Amino acid sequence: MARGRKYIPRISDALLEHYLSTFGAVVIEGPKWCGKTTSAARKARSGLRLADPANNHQNRRLAELNTKYALEGVRPRLIDEWQEVPAIWDAVRYECDQAHGAPGQFLLTGSATPHKNAQPTHSGAGRFGRVRMDTLTLAEQGISSKATSLASLFAGSEPQGASKLSLEDIADIVCKGG
Repeated sequence: MARGRKYIPRISDALLEHYLSTFGAVVIEGPKWCGKTTSAARKARSGLRLADPANNHQNRRLAELNTKYALEGVRPRLIDEWQEVPAIWDAVRYECDQAHGAPGQFLLTGSATPHKNAQPTHSGAGRFGRVRMDTLTLAEQGISSKATSLASLFAGSEPQGASKLSLEDIADIVCKGG
């Protein structure tokens, strides 16, 4: 989390909490800079950031030499940008099996998928819960009143309420995304 910035609660936080109490590991996937690591770090008790360039990418290099290094620490353990060392996936899966299904062992975050030649050998079924996180929604940003949802519009409902935003504000929001 950036210093001096207040955490903005995410809609996905409830799903993350539920999956941590259900699965041995939770994978948070999504684009860069959408808040995956920040949300995961709030739940983790220890962590390893594989993309940290310190000491010539020491964390990544140690994890490549011995994946057990990445797993050491108080749990739940955050492994950020796990796809930098794809063997971590199978190591986490194995460790979850050794914990006899105990939930909340690991949080894995990543914004890219491993190279095709380095894909994990196991699907993670039964051990990994997947949370998709995207950029802040308009509701999370405090812009939307949540009076109307896209799902309800697509289901045929009429829009509820009227926006107090100007056309310029709406154009700015659409260009910014969320």
